[in-house]
Amino acid sequence: MNKVVCLVTLFFSAVISLTAQIETYSWNHLPKAVLPTFKKDTFNIVKYGAVADGVTLNTKSINAAIDACSAKGGGVVLVPQGLWLTGPIVLKSNVNFHISHSALLQFTDDKTQYPLVLGEYEGHASPRNQSPVSGINLVNVAITGEGILDGHGEVWRAIARERLTESDWKDLVASGGLVSENGKEWLPSQSYLEGSKIKDIIKYQAGKTLKDYEPYKDFFRPNMVVLNNCKNVLLENTTFQNTPAWCLHTILCRNLTVKRVHVRNTWNAQNGDALDVESCKDVLVEGCTFDAGDDGICVKSGRDEDGRKRGVPTENMVVKDCIVYRAHGGFVIGSEMSGGARNIFVSNCTFIGTDIGLRFKTTRGRGGMVEKIYIKNISMKDIIHEAILFDMYYMVKAAKKETKPVTEATPQFRDFYVNNVVCNGAEKGLMIRGLPEMSIKGIHLENLVLKADKGAEIIEAEDISLKNVNLISTDTKPVVLVDNGRNITLENIKYPYTTQLLFNITGDKAADIKVSKTDVSIAKEKVTFNEGATDKALIIAK
Repeated sequence: MNKVVCLVTLFFSAVISLTAQIETYSWNHLPKAVLPTFKKDTFNIVKYGAVADGVTLNTKSINAAIDACSAKGGGVVLVPQGLWLTGPIVLKSNVNFHISHSALLQFTDDKTQYPLVLGEYEGHASPRNQSPVSGINLVNVAITGEGILDGHGEVWRAIARERLTESDWKDLVASGGLVSENGKEWLPSQSYLEGSKIKDIIKYQAGKTLKDYEPYKDFFRPNMVVLNNCKNVLLENTTFQNTPAWCLHTILCRNLTVKRVHVRNTWNAQNGDALDVESCKDVLVEGCTFDAGDDGICVKSGRDEDGRKRGVPTENMVVKDCIVYRAHGGFVIGSEMSGGARNIFVSNCTFIGTDIGLRFKTTRGRGGMVEKIYIKNISMKDIIHEAILFDMYYMVKAAKKETKPVTEATPQFRDFYVNNVVCNGAEKGLMIRGLPEMSIKGIHLENLVLKADKGAEIIEAEDISLKNVNLISTDTKPVVLVDNGRNITLENIKYPYTTQLLFNITGDKAADIKVSKTDVSIAKEKVTFNEGATDKALIIAK
């Protein structure tokens, strides 16, 4: 027995040592994003006829300034202090669009100003109303300055009655629009209602034209800022708020820097993601503060077959020194990750009041590989559900033990390194849930303090290591569930003195679960084995 224990200890030490070497090497070789460069020439929108009276529609004047700036080799397009009403703005190469401190760029609530265009949404080609700010195939482009862009999102979004106070509901109904037949939802218009009734209308169908979608125009809410296939992009210091759908959406961009940006969306803003980075390479997100109605900082790469066909991962991305409030997830990968994601580094971030803290989500049908993800120094408070979640059953009910064939549509998560995470308050500290046909693999978590109602669940996973993890849970029966987990190493696990059951091992595939440097005598009961698991699955080193 002593020989077995010794071998287990040596094996565990070797795994942890190799993990540390890989993580250290990676953090010492962080990717870098190249910044755009601009001429110093300044083009004031006032000289092109813009009027800051909050009434004059300045769309033509602002776009004329941008066109002139780009045509003359670039420079700065200046939006001075004031209240500027405008329709859609189209950025051009070599233009730094600068919104001065205290300037408010208010996008009009007149939806006729936003023509239908062919865009993208949630990884598919989609008819969309033109974005308030857009740019395609640009080089050297920026939005800077400490001013504010307001998307007037409240006129575009439907909202459930339960998400408003009674007085706010009455005010909203009195403002126009219509109420659903069951009285539970406010809808912006009849056009929106008709669009919502058609299955998969959000996808652009072959053989149709944009004119075919005109009767449902209001349903195709625009993302606020869309930059597609651009190189050398900078978003710095600006506040973006009240977006109709996603706020900042970058697709197929190279050398993207998002620095000290603020996004302000209400908690109930439907699809109100703060930042969606899709199939981009060489990305820096630094010093940002996000209030989001949906995910905060989100990595994507296309959805299902369309995403796999594009085949462009989001890669070489650094996220640091960011704060996320009230989002569905603080830092998120997925669920549209069919093109993959890799070489992503997240550090020194704080999540407060988000539904989930670190959120990695996918589902059958996506395909794609998410790998080489490095995370450290994360602080969380008042997380509603899981502090850390890896889940391959996004938006579907998990059918336990249902195994399906592995195909190109089977997603994969592997090689995550998470170090130094503190969470004060959550429903569950950690959940890892893979598929029976495709385990989540290579998840290495070290130096965690997770204060939550429940401890940890590890389901259909292999090559998982937890080292120096303190699971301060109130539900202690069990603290750790391992269901069909293989090659699970648990070192120096701490848990409450009131624990009723430390480990529940389930599933006939459970094997090679190794526990070391952990005082299992504190628990009233060490372990139970259920659903085909046997005591051979667990080795506890003394």
